Amino acid sequence: MTKILYLISCAAPPAQAVATGIRKAQAVGWDVCLVLTPSAHRWLENDLHAFRELTGHPVRHQYKLPDESDVLPAPDAILVAPATLNTLTKWADGHADTLALGLVTEAIGLQLPLVALPYLNQAQAAHPALGRSVSVLRECGVTVLLGEGGFIPHVPKHGDLDAYPWDAALAALPE
Repeated sequence: MTKILYLISCAAPPAQAVATGIRKAQAVGWDVCLVLTPSAHRWLENDLHAFRELTGHPVRHQYKLPDESDVLPAPDAILVAPATLNTLTKWADGHADTLALGLVTEAIGLQLPLVALPYLNQAQAAHPALGRSVSVLRECGVTVLLGEGGFIPHVPKHGDLDAYPWDAALAALPE
């Protein structure tokens, strides 16, 4: 039986290489559905057709209308990658003002496996809201891959997209 993974990507540089994450997830047996934050959707809108072809599913970025059917199958797990400071702090506080946030806030209550792979620079990581938010999310059962074994914040303007640890995120998902 195929496992469904929602890959939720936020507007951070690794979103520009989200096809890498999709292919890696597919290679280990996941049927991937891509969900974008509104800003990530704006960044990637010229590639949406290619992502639909790659995944076999429409790319979602906004809530459906009440009378519309779901176009994606229900997820077995959710990976938020890249996860931004904005998404992590809003998620921890229970905000659901975008489809991406609505899915992950609800997934906590549904007890779905949740993995977050941040992409932050050291200045963003120094904000006190990040530590509080990561603690809250971890207490809720979210695997936040920040620090050793996950993503280590970089000097501002010196991120290395090729070093983004997609494999660590996929290894953290259930078998």
